[in-house]
Amino acid sequence: MSPIRALLATALAAAATLALAGCAPAVALEPAADANNPQCAEVTVRLPDVVAELPERGTDAQATGAWGDPATVLLHCGVAIPGPTTQQCQSVNGVDWIIDDADAPNYRFTTFGRTPAVEIVLDGDAVASSTVLADLAPAVSVLPVTGKCTALGDADLPIPTDG
Repeated sequence: MSPIRALLATALAAAATLALAGCAPAVALEPAADANNPQCAEVTVRLPDVVAELPERGTDAQATGAWGDPATVLLHCGVAIPGPTTQQCQSVNGVDWIIDDADAPNYRFTTFGRTPAVEIVLDGDAVASSTVLADLAPAVSVLPVTGKCTALGDADLPIPTDG
């Protein structure tokens, strides 16, 4: 085989490999109850191509995102807005997140003080939550702020009095 033919065959094989890699099936997700909120569209169009060095995957549900193969980071916009909670709340790049570690090493992060709310589920054995939250903060930060995380010591609680 001539060197030109060998080079062409190699290039075609590489192109076929890239084309097949781009054909990974969409990640099957259910849309959140408020996924049709126009603010979720603002988040969705800003989702990054890469999160924690994982490539973005297509999804089959409105206002969702997924990264990694297999999908390691999942995002839903339009989930129920959380009320006051005793769960840990952490601020990352100006976005407050409630942390649910009940299913560790799978972690659930839900925005606090943003409307609509966004939920991220990730595999803590595969990615660092701090990196994921930092990478997604620019997209999520477009949501209107309605509150902030506060520590119990910062809360203005009524003091009971004996009547």
